[in-house]
This record gives sequence, structure tokens and C-alpha cells, in this order.
Amino acid sequence: MADITRCTAGDWVEVERVLLEPVDRSTNLPEDTAAQPLMVWVKGFALTDAALGDELSLETMTGRTVSGRLSAINPGYFHTFGRPAPELTHVGRDLRARVAAYRASAPAKAGE
Repeated sequence: MADITRCTAGDWVEVERVLLEPVDRSTNLPEDTAAQPLMVWVKGFALTDAALGDELSLETMTGRTVSGRLSAINPGYFHTFGRPAPELTHVGRDLRARVAAYRASAPAKAGE
């Protein structure tokens, strides 16, 4: 399968843009960090056709319009928060069971 280098309006894409130039960044950052622009990557639906590297506007899932340089076409999500702490893996299930037991034992309100 060939790499996709062009998108059409409506495709799921990602743009990147500079959010803050180095001169606009906080003065209490480490020197090597402060020397770099603060970048942002935003995913959404392309509003026009474009090629990788072109300027493009997109509409995010929340309806915002964001412009930037097209950096990916049909991007995925590649983040992780690491392995779960064993002490926390059952919290959600246990809490739902406790809430259900509480609701089952609570007296019915008038009109229910």
C-alpha cells in the first residue's frame, strides 16, 4: 500500500502549527526548551483538498476551525498512560457495585 500524500475535503487529517514562538514562551523554562517553539497538533476533518506540508484548515470534532500545515492523513492515536496500577484495576467495577447496592437499599421516593 502506497503512502497517502494528498487529502480531499472531508478526510480525517492532522495539522501542526506553532502555538508560541520562542520569544513568547515563559522565561522560567530550561534554556534548550525555551529555544524551541511550542507546537500543537490538531486532528479533524479537512475543509479543502491539500498535499502533505500544505496549509490547510480543518474542523475539529467539537466544531472549531483550526489552520496549520498538513502533517498526517488518516492519523491514529499512539499514546499510552502505561500499565495500570494493580491496586486500581478493580476500582470502577467495585464502585459501580457499591452504588447499585446503595440504590437498591435506599427507600423509594414519593412518586416513583
